[in-house]
Amino acid sequence: MMRTFFLVLAVFALPALADETRIRQAIEAKLGGVKVDGVQATPIAGIFEVRFQASEGLQIIYADAQGNYFFTGHLIEARSDRDLTEERLQKLTAIEFSALPLELAVKIQRGNGKRVLAMFTDPYCPYCRKLEQALLQLEDITVYVFMYPVIRPDAADHSRAVWCSKDRAKAWLELAAGDRAKIPSAGANCANPVDKVLELGRSLRVRSTPTLYFANGERAEGGMPIGQMRAKMDEIARQPKK
Repeated sequence: MMRTFFLVLAVFALPALADETRIRQAIEAKLGGVKVDGVQATPIAGIFEVRFQASEGLQIIYADAQGNYFFTGHLIEARSDRDLTEERLQKLTAIEFSALPLELAVKIQRGNGKRVLAMFTDPYCPYCRKLEQALLQLEDITVYVFMYPVIRPDAADHSRAVWCSKDRAKAWLELAAGDRAKIPSAGANCANPVDKVLELGRSLRVRSTPTLYFANGERAEGGMPIGQMRAKMDEIARQPKK
């Protein structure tokens, strides 16, 4: 899907105070009665961030101070090329990483494992496969794989068979990271967490694969360039433990 971008170049406008009640009422009426969670200023004078929950999860749109105009898309800071909307979504959808039931995930570790990532992923999602192949380039990483077979539910037993395999990490990578999927030979009849992971993903509003959670709890949907991912995980690894 194409994104509409706002380029934040320079703004020469007088500050405006938001008529929050009016913005809420206008957007809730326009969007069929959704409940606006919050309204706050953006770096652009007179433009305000509006947050609400939709069926696909948390959404951000923008409005003028009186709620007469709505804007959809992403705010981009031209000087730094930062996607301010994406940064806000990552902060707002962050969770406590320690609250994830990591015992339901396939653990893949290389080197000292200092870079930490959890992901909800489907072995038959093309974007997931590309991400898996990219992650193989990273050393000193621990990946917690929550097997989330939603692309081809009829093939969910392939994920179950990964769990039943003697070497789960190897079985997962052969299924999800190779040029062709190699279905584990272990069978799918052992006790496995796939149904629990599907329930967990729904509770976290995981609507697409891959969905990533970094060690600081921030969430990112879809892949990202491997260099950017490495830098982000390294930055988080350097942060003091809470």
